[in-house]
Amino acid sequence: MSLLETLQKDMIAAMKAKDKEKLSTIRMLKAAATNEKISLGHDLTSDEEVSVLSRELKQRKDSLSEYEVADRPDTVASLKNEIKIVESYMPAQLSEDEVKQIVAETIADIHAESPSDFGKVMGAVMPKLKGQADGKLVNSTVKDLLSN
Repeated sequence: MSLLETLQKDMIAAMKAKDKEKLSTIRMLKAAATNEKISLGHDLTSDEEVSVLSRELKQRKDSLSEYEVADRPDTVASLKNEIKIVESYMPAQLSEDEVKQIVAETIADIHAESPSDFGKVMGAVMPKLKGQADGKLVNSTVKDLLSN
């Protein structure tokens, strides 16, 4: 079942349950996926679906940190709920140890030796971890392993 079909089914369930917050979040996700489908001109592949979900999740996490700094507890609570809903559609996330192992293997594969190889390593490792790990975690892991 595609992401759009799943979102449509869950949207109907949220309407029936009168869960306004979940319904609103699902509508935003569905709109983002539909817009991406229209701009690409074809049905979304699973990688493209994950890309849309990752982008939406990142936007919410960035907003969350800004609202926390601004001391807006009402909005923070709402965003945390939205983040949980978006994460429920994401593929399972890898642990730090799994990310570290994949990054170490990639460094060995491309023979990276110093922090100046950071761009090469990130370019090689991100397609492997797309949607399965947070970019900040991957970034810090690459920096740690290259500096040692």
